[in-house]
Amino acid sequence: MRTDEQDASTPAPPWPFTGRTDELELVRGASAAGRPGIVVTGPAGRGKTRLITEAVRGTDHARVTGTPEARGLPFGAFAPLLPGTLSLHQAVRALSGVRLLIVDDAQLLDEASAALVHQLAVHGRTRLLVAAADEVPAPGAVSRLWTGELLPRLALAPLSREDTARLLAGAALEPLTVGRLHRACRSDLRLLRDLVTGLDASGRLTPVPGTGERAWRGAPPVTPAVRERLAPALERTGPGERDALERLAFAEPRPLPADGLDLDALERLEADGLVDVDDQGAVTLAHPLHGPVLRAAAGRLRARRLGRAPFAYGPALAAEQRLLAGRLERLDVRTVPTPVGEWLVAEGGPLPAGYAAVRARFARLRGELREAAAWAREGLREAPGDTGCRTELALAEGEPGETADPDDVHALYGAVRLGAPREAVGRLPAGSVFARHAEALARGDGTALDRAAQALAGRGFLLYAAEAHAQAARAHRDPRAARLSRIRAVALARRCEGARTPALTGLLLGELTARQRQIVALAAAGLSNREIAEKLTLSVRTVGNHLYGAYTRLGTAGRGTLPWLVDVPERETA
Repeated sequence: MRTDEQDASTPAPPWPFTGRTDELELVRGASAAGRPGIVVTGPAGRGKTRLITEAVRGTDHARVTGTPEARGLPFGAFAPLLPGTLSLHQAVRALSGVRLLIVDDAQLLDEASAALVHQLAVHGRTRLLVAAADEVPAPGAVSRLWTGELLPRLALAPLSREDTARLLAGAALEPLTVGRLHRACRSDLRLLRDLVTGLDASGRLTPVPGTGERAWRGAPPVTPAVRERLAPALERTGPGERDALERLAFAEPRPLPADGLDLDALERLEADGLVDVDDQGAVTLAHPLHGPVLRAAAGRLRARRLGRAPFAYGPALAAEQRLLAGRLERLDVRTVPTPVGEWLVAEGGPLPAGYAAVRARFARLRGELREAAAWAREGLREAPGDTGCRTELALAEGEPGETADPDDVHALYGAVRLGAPREAVGRLPAGSVFARHAEALARGDGTALDRAAQALAGRGFLLYAAEAHAQAARAHRDPRAARLSRIRAVALARRCEGARTPALTGLLLGELTARQRQIVALAAAGLSNREIAEKLTLSVRTVGNHLYGAYTRLGTAGRGTLPWLVDVPERETA
């Protein structure tokens, strides 16, 4: 993967594999001896090839790849594996010794290669891991692999924002930039890499004071690599459709009314997924990066004629602030669209402190603490003394008890989170999710705590839900119910940007053996493997093996995340 600034002879190293834990186990299981294999489908760039490659790492396998160049040649994809010109029957026999075969870009296979893959699946001696992009019709012999139920099919879902953040962890990007990249790339990981490379090369990532992170503000870098990823969809449009797309591009971030555009062209564009139309008939570009690409490609005269008028964002921003504040009052922090605030931050414009404080509070109550801090900093950039933003920043970053939540409901609910529900029972809004959590905890009712956790998660309070499940794990008498609650708590806690609270302390230790708990606790306290070995009179290798087993059970990649998983009070944060 390269841009015009990169040297083609020095490809960039691959990013670390992250997320997709369930999908990885599914593919690994499908490739095991005695299993037929699996077909992985999804849009180009979603990570199908990387997932399969990770699943077969360290195993013996063969690989073929469909390409446009070889599509006109019989068995073109299989040329490296087949000796000379063969019939289909002979080709099946020639590959009889291949026990595990990866077929990449199967939608580009020639008909003979597709038929060969199908016959290998029918005979069942070769396990097949097939990747196919679903924007392009695959040969019938390939699609019949799953429609005919020869192989199971895994439709790869978009990478979550949390996993995107983990993928970009080495780039030291602040959360608002990570969110913008996640939205802009729409789970196309190749486009994500091209965009980050372009931002780095163009110097558009600027330091955020006091954080060690970098932020992206302003227009995206429309490098040749970025343009190449996005151009094919735009180039398939006709003149009327192109005109509508350019008008929408120069109107951004405002939508345009459908009745002011060519309706026939709009219908075709909507069918192709290039525009979105809301219930009021307002039209916008579907892809966040199509606007910048279209504006960059327009000639000077066209750009002058369609030139973007200044956007009076004040009323729209105020409406978003009222929407968020209303949701907070109703104890509901589920995600709502806020395009104007996100656009203003992306442009590097002045963000009103009142709006920034509400956005920070909304994010914090969702468990998105780093994002909450980022919104608060945006407000403080324009109003350094703003009390609301300073309070939210302290709550997102501070030690437990350092700054009390200014809202009475949340201050009362804080006692529930700390395990002292009797201070809040009867004083929280009757029938609210907070009240149900307090009452269940006061009774020590594990089942009711799980129900309260599900209700909290349903309203967007992911961190609070994780804490309620963790409390349920401690309240259950049935070990199986306790383990299920613990698993649910961990899954939610991992979505909260590594938030560490008293309720989550030591959450996973019940999954470990006594020796693993002992070693993990010492590793979390900062001891090296050799120091742990000396302390416990073990070999360094034994310590390493115990840690590896613990990492697998904890679902973590190494020592960096251990402090919040075990009881290390001096490292806890709010």
